[in-house]
Amino acid sequence: MAQMKRTVIVASAMVALTACAPAGYDGANSGAAEPVAVAAAEPSASAEPEASASAEAPAADAPPANVDLTEQLIGKNVARMGKVVTDQDGWILYRFDKDTADPPASNCVDKCAEVWPPALTDGNPQLTGVSDDKVGSVTRQDGTRQLTVGGWPVYRYIGDKKPGQWKGQAVGGTWFVVQPDGKKNLSCLPTSTPKAVAPPADSGSSDAGGSGYSY
Repeated sequence: MAQMKRTVIVASAMVALTACAPAGYDGANSGAAEPVAVAAAEPSASAEPEASASAEAPAADAPPANVDLTEQLIGKNVARMGKVVTDQDGWILYRFDKDTADPPASNCVDKCAEVWPPALTDGNPQLTGVSDDKVGSVTRQDGTRQLTVGGWPVYRYIGDKKPGQWKGQAVGGTWFVVQPDGKKNLSCLPTSTPKAVAPPADSGSSDAGGSGYSY
């Protein structure tokens, strides 16, 4: 089983901030991010292909050409939130309490997946600050492969308008920023339970007002 490639990033020292910002605090592009050290661990060899603990996938499982892929997973510390995982563009990733990690399975489909786009993979993401034994993939209902961290499928949130925001934190009481080990980041929670934004208006959904899917 091939071991995934790793990249090395150099980030500026994080500015010391103590207060927890409200949901949606923009910690991006502030120079306050730094990588978390990659843990030394061997990939597991016991997982099955469709829910592997390795992010490697056979070439036959390559997604369609028009699918946006998450090419990198980057574990870092951001001001006020702490440990997070982002994609190659700096978008913070989330996990969903209604999914499962053992075995990995995604229960966010259809309109839910329009609001929470899954982090899809071709099976060979580059990792920085995320241990390769924590990263895997799971086959979704549509045949695409979604990245998992600590067994949990991971997603972006369309309510985040630019990289570094975390407006999806605690949405519906079921969505949370994911840490590099797959656990929930509970260090910065809103005082009330936010509601997810509506699916995109051009999605063709008759009830794009946000009431037709489970948070």
